[in-house]
Amino acid sequence: MAQNKESEPESRLYAFTRVASAMLTHFLGVALTVFVAVLARPGTSWFSWHPLLMTLAFSLFMTEAILVFSPHGSPMRRFSHKVKVRIHWLLQCACLLCATLGLAAILYNKHLQGKPHFTSWHGLMGLLTVCAVGVQSVAALPLVYHSLAKGWSLAKLKRYHAASGLVAYLLGAVSLLLGMSSVWFKASVSDGVWYLVALCPALCGLIVMNQVTSAYVAKKRLQS
Repeated sequence: MAQNKESEPESRLYAFTRVASAMLTHFLGVALTVFVAVLARPGTSWFSWHPLLMTLAFSLFMTEAILVFSPHGSPMRRFSHKVKVRIHWLLQCACLLCATLGLAAILYNKHLQGKPHFTSWHGLMGLLTVCAVGVQSVAALPLVYHSLAKGWSLAKLKRYHAASGLVAYLLGAVSLLLGMSSVWFKASVSDGVWYLVALCPALCGLIVMNQVTSAYVAKKRLQS
């Protein structure tokens, strides 16, 4: 009984930190997107669409797609798993659409200015991330439509999808951080603001990584 009484405050603290972390991730994803939208002033140039669309893709839509399955911070935790899967896939499609349009905007802008493409780590990482998200979205179809998973174990497909999805999300976070190291971004914000803004994708990446890994560690414990 004494052990149970001691574990109750620990479990409450654990649940509180999980909820607080999820809420923080929601807030940071929205806040970063709004900040970049104000900074970029979309519509003033072709380039202005690139930072907005990429932030929408990886800071907002992809983050929310993963948080759909959060047991502590999902706004849809009362929905069935099937509904969550559909919403997750739709958000991932929105992420892929925004990322593709963002990539097209910067390519066209460089074409107009006669500049070479993919000459920086940010450009190369961004291209890799968009390709990874595209493959991830297509590979997820058997998890949405089970008839396509003939001969495959759904449990294994879910594990592969979660692992590859986490890699794609972290690639997106790194791409955002590299974009914040660009000449345009550094010239637009002060040093103090830069560090605060850079914390957004870094913290979101750590929280999402913890959510995904904790979920599958818990499942293994239940199965063993």
